[in-house]
Formats: sequence, C-alpha cells, structure tokens
Amino acid sequence: MKSRWYEYKDAAIKLRRKGISMVKIENRYGIPRSTLSEWFKNIELTEKQKRKLLDGKNRGLIKARKKAAVWHREQKEKRLGEAKKQAMDVLSRLDISDKYWLELALSILYWGEGGKSSEDTSIGNSDPKILNFFLVCLREIYNFDIKTIKCELHIRADQNPESMKIYWSKQLRLPIKNFTQVTIDKRTQGSKTFKYYKGVCNLRCGHVAIKRRLLNLSELFCERVMNKLGS
Repeated sequence: MKSRWYEYKDAAIKLRRKGISMVKIENRYGIPRSTLSEWFKNIELTEKQKRKLLDGKNRGLIKARKKAAVWHREQKEKRLGEAKKQAMDVLSRLDISDKYWLELALSILYWGEGGKSSEDTSIGNSDPKILNFFLVCLREIYNFDIKTIKCELHIRADQNPESMKIYWSKQLRLPIKNFTQVTIDKRTQGSKTFKYYKGVCNLRCGHVAIKRRLLNLSELFCERVMNKLGS
C-alpha cells in the first residue's frame, strides 16, 4: 500500500540528491521525518554536500539560540513587569505617610541589616537606596538631624578612599566631613573590583535607644504574627 506522500517521493529524492537538508524537504512537503529517512537511506551525499549541511545546521542552531535568548528575555521582562505591578498594587493600599507603618518597615530592615552588638544605632550596606531609606526614616519618625550621622567606609584595595568618600557623600547627600573613617580590605590586593561596587558604607547615629526600640518592635511584631496566624 502506497503512503499518502508517495506522489512526492521522486521530487523529495531529487532534492536530497542535490544536498538539500531533510528539514527543508520535510517543511516543504509536510512529509514525516520517518518516511523521509526510509526514502533517503541509500542516498550517499558528497563530502561537500555534507559540509554544507553541517554548516547550515550550525547556523540554524546559532539562530535558534538567539531567538530563544530573545524569547526568554521578553518573558523575564513580562514577569518583572507583573511583579512590579503587583507591588504597586500593594503600595496603593498603604498609607506610607503613617509613621507607625514607616517605623515598622524600618524595624524589619534594621532587624535584618542593622548593627546589633555596638552601643549605638548603625547600619551598613553597599546599596545607597537602603541607606537613604534609613536616613529618611530617622528624620521623619524621630526628627533626627541626619547631618550629625557619622559615616565609615569599607572598601577594596584598588579603590581610592577620597573618590569613594565623594561618591557616598553625593549618594547620601551628607557632608563629606561626616566620613570619618575608611577601612581598606588588604585581602583584596591584586584583584580587580567591579565598576558598580563602591564598597560598604556604615552609618552611625549614636543613639542606642533607637536601636533598642527598633529591635523590640520587629521582634514583637513577628511574634504577634506567628502567634495569631501561625496556628
């Protein structure tokens, strides 16, 4: 019994003998790969034809990888956009001018990133946004004069102390005279620092009472949530 694609057999074989790839023949006539394999099993291609098919296959793989990379990038951007939309929806339901909410947010941040052992309120980070949030909260919640904050820098061996002071002074809008100490990590000598990394800036406001208040608030809040919702 002849297959439904038999009428294309001669044409398909003719194309294959010319060195046309099986994929192109398959796409042209819609013939299953298994059928083509059976038809072509006795066809011997020349070395030149084999090299041409291999080159075409490699070009196809490169093109496919590029298309896949674009697709994955687009999908990631969609997911990031959706996550941002969801976050904005949550924020729209909160009154961020409410100092109770603001202090609660600060307390959770401090619990994770703030200094625990020193006898003052301090926080260190490499992200200026986190430190700016800390400063804004100190000013808005406690009416703290952030211009009195003392700043310490921890940088790598190939970073210039004065340049790093200027960078952090601009980022945090604090006087450069507030940067009282720079510590250089000697372990990093001989290794190159990524351009985006500007070291770690540690802020000290000197009021241990704020630290105690924040740590108590964050811990008690988490305990209350666990006791009420955890069972």
